[in-house]
Amino acid sequence: MLLVKTKIGLSKIRGFGLFANQFIPKETPVWKFQPGFDLVVSKSELAVLPEVAKEYFLKYAYLNPKTDKYVLCFDNGRFFNHSDNPNCINAESPDDVEGIDVAAVDIQEGEELTCNYKEFDADFDYKMSID
Repeated sequence: MLLVKTKIGLSKIRGFGLFANQFIPKETPVWKFQPGFDLVVSKSELAVLPEVAKEYFLKYAYLNPKTDKYVLCFDNGRFFNHSDNPNCINAESPDDVEGIDVAAVDIQEGEELTCNYKEFDADFDYKMSID
């Protein structure tokens, strides 16, 4: 669940992106998994979906390599785009397998929020191959 004000817009990186709708100081929590809102889905649950629905799901979910389960953000958090030099990073949390994403630097209002998919998504290569 997003913890800061954001908006969706056209990305210079890829398709649509998530943009800060406020100034976000360095180390501010930006996203945290929220049970009951964000979804955790097993591969067997995903397998029963029609192919079109599965493709859509896989575009926006990530595969947690620690749990081998998919996570889908209920809100616009699914519009974070990948960057090898992201402005949001994951801070490990001992009580939360998903951790919490924080601003790695000061983020200006209107700046696109990015994260490094390689750090948390076992489906990284698949994500980079789709539109």
